[in-house]
Amino acid sequence: MNKIIPKTDTLYDRDFVAWCEDTTAKLRKREFDNLDVENLIEEIESLGKSDRRELKNRLTVLLAHILKRMYVNSPENFNGWELTILEQRRQIKNLLQDSPSFKPYLAQIFSEVYQDALEEVELEYKKTEFPDSWIFDIETDVLLSKKYWEEQ
Repeated sequence: MNKIIPKTDTLYDRDFVAWCEDTTAKLRKREFDNLDVENLIEEIESLGKSDRRELKNRLTVLLAHILKRMYVNSPENFNGWELTILEQRRQIKNLLQDSPSFKPYLAQIFSEVYQDALEEVELEYKKTEFPDSWIFDIETDVLLSKKYWEEQ
């Protein structure tokens, strides 16, 4: 005989925004005993994971577009690539400003992210040779400001 597990009917399950508002109100009133602790923990954990994914994705796009701008001879695309570089840098700076602890994480994931960006541009531009590893400074401030292509 199969057991039927009843679906919980909590505010969290019915209306996420209302749950957030209710949780915020309880926290402000210091009503800790009335909190939906398990879902609160889950949501806080997911926030950190989401921001990490966003940083990783934005860094991948940034590196791919720097590679395109540096190595693909397509002047008609330079402006678009530079605009994408500018936007990704802006968004990464915002993430780092909100969470300075991401700076070491950025350095930690850099090699892996570079390989993802490299794979993307190599697939898109099969006849272009790109460096197997990042040959420039990876210091965060440089990465988020330098116009590498102006040095060529």
